[in-house]
Amino acid sequence: MRRSTTSAGTKRRSLLGLLIAELIFGGVLLAQPRSATPPNPPLAAPPSLLFLTATSTTETLSDRRIVRLIGLGGPDTAPLLARIDAEMDGAAQAVTAFWGPDWPREVLIVAAGSDAQFRQLAGGSADIAATTTAERIMFAPGAAAMSDAALRIVVRHELFHYAARADTAPDAPSWLTEGVADYVGRPPAPRPGNATELALIPTDAELYGPDRSRAYDRAWWFSRFVADTYGTGTLRALYLRACGHGHPDSATAVRDTLGADLPTVLSRWWQWLTG
Repeated sequence: MRRSTTSAGTKRRSLLGLLIAELIFGGVLLAQPRSATPPNPPLAAPPSLLFLTATSTTETLSDRRIVRLIGLGGPDTAPLLARIDAEMDGAAQAVTAFWGPDWPREVLIVAAGSDAQFRQLAGGSADIAATTTAERIMFAPGAAAMSDAALRIVVRHELFHYAARADTAPDAPSWLTEGVADYVGRPPAPRPGNATELALIPTDAELYGPDRSRAYDRAWWFSRFVADTYGTGTLRALYLRACGHGHPDSATAVRDTLGADLPTVLSRWWQWLTG
C-alpha cells in the first residue's frame, strides 16, 4: 500500500512550492476558533484558484464541518476527489471518536494533477499517497489507483494528523504520531501471534526508508497494544504527553502515562503481541 506521511509537506518544500502554496492557501481561512458551535457558511473560492484548479467543490459533513476539495488538473483528479468526499463523514466520525470534537471546523483537501506537482507542492515521493500540513491534506495522483479499503485508511490517517496538528510538536516522535494515526485509520485485525519481530519500536530511518510499510505496522501494533491494554483514552493521553509541545523524551512520557518504565512496557507489548 502506498504510505502517507506528514513530514514531507513542511520540510522539503522549495521556494516555488511555497509561492504556489501561498496562492492556493492564502485566501482560505482555516484558523477559526474551535468550538461546538455551527461553522461559518462555506467560504468563497479564492480568486487565485481560478488559475490553478480544474475542480473546486465545498461539502458540509454531518457534524457541520466544511470540507473544500480542490483538484489541480489531471485525468484522475475528479474521480479521486469524489471517492475521498465519500469517505469524509466516516473519517471525521473516526477522528472525533478518538480525539474528541475539538479540531478544525474546516478541512482543505487538494489533489495534485501530476507526480511532479505533488513533489513540488508537497515534497512527496512516488510511493507516498498523501501528505498533511496545518493548512491542508494533499493527495498524489497515484492515490486514484488505491482500493476503496486502502484509500479509506489513508483518508482517516491523514485526517487525524490534520486534527492533531495544532497539538503536535514539530519534533514529536514519528513512531507514535504515525502509529496513532494508523490506529485511527486502520480497521481492527487479529493479533499476528509469534511475530516477535513486530515488537520493536521503529526508528525514523525505518519509517521513511524503503521498508516503511513494515515499520508502520510496528508503530501501529504498539498503539493497538496501548489502546487494548490501557484504553483509548490512555493512548490519547500518551500522544499528548509524548508528542505535544514541550514534550519530554519518549521514555519519560511512557512512564508518566502508563505507570511503568519503557523496558517493562515493551516487554508487556511483546507478550500481548505474541500471546
